[in-house]
Amino acid sequence: MESALYRSGAFTAPGGFTSGIEGPACDRDGNVYAVNYERRHTIGRVTPEAECSVFIELPNGSVGNGIRFNRAGDMLIADYTNHNLIKVDMETKELTVLAHEPKMNQPNDIAIADDDTVFASDPNWKQSTGNMWRFRPDGAVTLLESDMGTTNGIEVSPDNRTLYVNETVQRRVWAYDLSENGDISGKRLLIEFPDYGMDGMRCDVDGNLYITRFGKGTIAKVSPLGELLTEIRLNGTNCTNLTFGGPDGKTCYVTLADTGSIECFRVETPGREWAMSRR
Repeated sequence: MESALYRSGAFTAPGGFTSGIEGPACDRDGNVYAVNYERRHTIGRVTPEAECSVFIELPNGSVGNGIRFNRAGDMLIADYTNHNLIKVDMETKELTVLAHEPKMNQPNDIAIADDDTVFASDPNWKQSTGNMWRFRPDGAVTLLESDMGTTNGIEVSPDNRTLYVNETVQRRVWAYDLSENGDISGKRLLIEFPDYGMDGMRCDVDGNLYITRFGKGTIAKVSPLGELLTEIRLNGTNCTNLTFGGPDGKTCYVTLADTGSIECFRVETPGREWAMSRR
């Protein structure tokens, strides 16, 4: 129903996740995954009926942040404490370190292109700086840009020709031309906000960018031309990330640190990530 669009409500109960809740991603069956369910070092799974459980426990002190799924349906996790990109076989739950880069501050949020190339933001919170990295499916790691602002949310456009990354402290969102081999060029400012920070981002299939406004409690919907189309009000305040799922890809799930829970609302257009999983 049209009137129900952009009305956010509770999906999971408050306090089920820790304040480190982050990295939501949906599998092909509609389950939502997010980090730090019940305690640190876990990945939680939430069924479409909002039933929560611990899916896996990360070993060796690893703590997850961003989560994505590749074409094969494997889960990819940014492990920020051990500087890893972890791959999880969803059937066996076997964990593999796909890539390791000790030069990173941390792999934070991650984005994935149609060919399974992964892009990672790499903030240095103390210095309000950051970098951006590329991970090939074979584990090769490349530094794409250094000495940026506090890099955080990151996303690839539906046509795989644009890479977006935001800087939380500086409140800017940058767009880059993205080549077929994963190189970037043509850096340009997409939008700059006058207040509040930003965290995770996701695109819908039309290329609109949904951006979490941490501390403001809203999701900004921004066009590919940088026009602020609308802001969706949440019940919580410290929104950390979002993903799209549901039976038609038009349900947006948002993780909130201040409530330790997930909210959701309906949108007109399916998410890019959901559409990728259906190809």
